[in-house]
Amino acid sequence: MTTPVTVVGAGLGGLTLARVLHLHGIAVRVYEAEPTAEDRTQGGQLDLHEYNGQRALADAGLTAQFQAIIHEGGEATRILSAQGAYLLDLPDDGTGHRPEVLRGDLRRILLESLPANTIHWGKKLTAAKPLGDGRHTLTFTDGTSVTSSLLVGADGAWSKIRPLLSAARPEYVGTSFIETYLYDADRKHPAAGEAVGAGALSALAPGKGIMAHREQGGVLHTYVALSKPLEWITGMDFTDPATATRQVAAEFDGWAPELTALITDGDTPPVPRAIYRLPVGHRWDRVPGVTLIGDAAHLMSPFAGEGANLAMFDGAELGKALAAHPDDAEAALAAYEADMFSRSEQFAAESDANHRRLFDDRAPQGLLDLFAAAGQAG
Repeated sequence: MTTPVTVVGAGLGGLTLARVLHLHGIAVRVYEAEPTAEDRTQGGQLDLHEYNGQRALADAGLTAQFQAIIHEGGEATRILSAQGAYLLDLPDDGTGHRPEVLRGDLRRILLESLPANTIHWGKKLTAAKPLGDGRHTLTFTDGTSVTSSLLVGADGAWSKIRPLLSAARPEYVGTSFIETYLYDADRKHPAAGEAVGAGALSALAPGKGIMAHREQGGVLHTYVALSKPLEWITGMDFTDPATATRQVAAEFDGWAPELTALITDGDTPPVPRAIYRLPVGHRWDRVPGVTLIGDAAHLMSPFAGEGANLAMFDGAELGKALAAHPDDAEAALAAYEADMFSRSEQFAAESDANHRRLFDDRAPQGLLDLFAAAGQAG
């Protein structure tokens, strides 16, 4: 290709695409709204799947770097009742296929794999407009603009590139997370640390749940799930952390104290995370010169654990498609989109089904059934 590929968004998907393009000698420019790579924390742990996330890293030539950041023991899984009884306790015996890594570490190895001038930081997009012939102009809040001959939206749930292709907008799924952290857990929060164990904990009931991961350094990272109207979540005053914490904890009255401590004893203010999705099977007609990857293309709930994995796989597959069609970008985009639409619909449907199963009137039985179906129960 004679002109650089323009990527909006330096998340995991955009960076994987940039890395694969770089390996194939294709010029790429990535525009990212954040001022620097260290501007904010990058979230918690991710399990990288053999069939997509790990394949993407292999295509990016980063398998060794990935193996160096794996959280050993992090695949251990526990399911507890609301009263703290063990319903399932699976240790990490080293035979699993979904190793856990911190999102920030994963982003770091991708950033380190790119030439220094690849990412243009502090470029918050205000508008993307078609110019015809597959070209687009991008305008940023700093007053600058660029023209692209091949544009990729890797800019997440509220993508500003998506409207060039689709009128779809994310919709609330009916469940929100409230995020908390406990630090130095084994010393300061031993009961909660024992409940979580070495890896992941899930304690579910109809319409609610407490889900936590142990991260390296004795960190317990918790997502408290509540199936509530969006107005209930947005109506809470999270600028008053103590009051918000009490409101959330009240939803778990009568639960085991080692579980509710993950809410009440947080070392950081609680942060609301409303969960959104695009329609299952979201797709668009081919538009010259532009496509989407990751959440921009197929935002889904996190209940199949596929979001980051799919974003990286999208990036790798698009990069390989462009390398395979160096003189016909439209053929590359068409081939990439056909495959992406199919796989994303499958996983979006799975995420939706799991969301319903985890918090329905049978909870936590639905989660236990998922492990039994995978041959991991008992």
